Amino acid sequence: MHQIPVKLGEGGRVVIPADVRKALGIEVGDELMLHMENGKIILMTRKQAIQYVQEQMSQYQIGDRVLSEELLEERKGEADS
Repeated sequence: MHQIPVKLGEGGRVVIPADVRKALGIEVGDELMLHMENGKIILMTRKQAIQYVQEQMSQYQIGDRVLSEELLEERKGEADS
């Protein structure tokens, strides 16, 4: 794991170093999702957040039903409407 020290600035702002933004493909103005888990802060792009939720939901099955797959199908149906 790569750790980079950053400081909490005025108004709770955290600056993500340019090399990290470039490596992640994020730009100024992009929306990030903040997630708290086990006392940790996790920042993700929207795409990463969706993938994270899908991975978490894939752990939940009821019999042969995979809830993450059902949710994806439901969302696709809503998008097509």
